[in-house]
Amino acid sequence: MTVLADPPPPGAPAGQWWPPQVLLPEWLEAHADDFDLVHVHFGIESYSPDELRATVATLRRLGRPLVYTVHDLENPQLTSQESHRASLAVLAAGADALIALTDTAGASVRELTRRPVTVIAHPTLLGDAPRPTGDAHDAVRVGVHLRDLRPNIDGVGTTATLVRAVAALRAHGARVEAVVRMNERVRDAEAAASIALLAEGADAVTVERGSRLDDDALSSWLADLDACVLPYRHGTQSGWAELCYDLAVPVVSTPVGHIAAQHPADFHAYDMGDPVSLARAIMDATGPASSSPGSAQRCAEVERRRAERRAELDRVRASHVAVYRGALAAEVAA
Repeated sequence: MTVLADPPPPGAPAGQWWPPQVLLPEWLEAHADDFDLVHVHFGIESYSPDELRATVATLRRLGRPLVYTVHDLENPQLTSQESHRASLAVLAAGADALIALTDTAGASVRELTRRPVTVIAHPTLLGDAPRPTGDAHDAVRVGVHLRDLRPNIDGVGTTATLVRAVAALRAHGARVEAVVRMNERVRDAEAAASIALLAEGADAVTVERGSRLDDDALSSWLADLDACVLPYRHGTQSGWAELCYDLAVPVVSTPVGHIAAQHPADFHAYDMGDPVSLARAIMDATGPASSSPGSAQRCAEVERRRAERRAELDRVRASHVAVYRGALAAEVAA
């Protein structure tokens, strides 16, 4: 099996793959001899439902199957979901095979589309190289990364809830500290200013601003945490939950979408705006059974998960190949 690289959009900076050129009918027509099958993961918000209908029609005319992994029942890049749902319906109806990442998401996709869905777990986001395990520190360190404050991130609500939760925990003698990080360039400058004000003067809560972390720097930042708080107001699955699992960092998250089904034993739910639930979730996530950064227990758990994920990756690849072969065989039979 050969996976072709995403073709760069004309005039886009190096490394930018969106808007995805493989969804353009003219690209498909021009490169029909270069591929056997199209597999869509992300980027459908770049095009309207009518444009995606043209994509599906072009693939049908060319005799090339379409596989669609439904990562997002709700698009994290959008506030209004009406157009996304229409686009999802177009691709789900036109796809030769549908994939979901968890059993619960698969059930939702089946109910929504009335079509069969193959569930294939999200594989590791890290390679087989040694993984960071963090540096030891005295306090329990909880972190939340708000990135560029995209639409599905409630930066103000998360920070306000976290400030109060940390204060309550420290008032009861817990040695807890929190760090809130966001990119220097954000989509909502007013929200960023409010976040800074919320943390200003708060005991043991700091705000970091900086450039977007690359993959290695992000892994190192996460590895220094005892627990990672996810700040989502809506969503379906989370790549951050996968990365945290690889690094043996428990996830504390709002119960949105199907994140809880990705790695249930590492998931601890809280309700946005409820500091009591967040404090309880932090204590559950960082209890005696958890590992702390830099500890022998953390190092051993990271290594155990690396081996586990290596075996899982083989299964994920085999499952995708089986889906592709089934879609290609069905196309030939048609």
